[in-house]
Amino acid sequence: RTKVLIVTLPEPTPVLEAAQLQEDLRRAGIEPWAWVINNSLAAAPTASPLLKQRAALEVAQIQSVRTDYAKRIALVPMQTEEPVGIDHLRSLLNPAP
Repeated sequence: RTKVLIVTLPEPTPVLEAAQLQEDLRRAGIEPWAWVINNSLAAAPTASPLLKQRAALEVAQIQSVRTDYAKRIALVPMQTEEPVGIDHLRSLLNPAP
């Protein structure tokens, strides 16, 4: 069985574009199963004041997806290295402490 995922960044324009895509899919009779919010600084640990400021700006977008658009979400933190390969992708499911 196929499930449709909508992937976005936690920024205003990508979230609005993803919401428009969801509307288009629904008009076609396709219900997205979940949204993936990718590369989130708000979900990643950081000590940098600049990155903390950017992370704070993401919170409103993440909340908007949760309350206005999606029944299910996956929040993927910004990674220090690209998760290439099945093992690295699986590590996103169960990250090390």
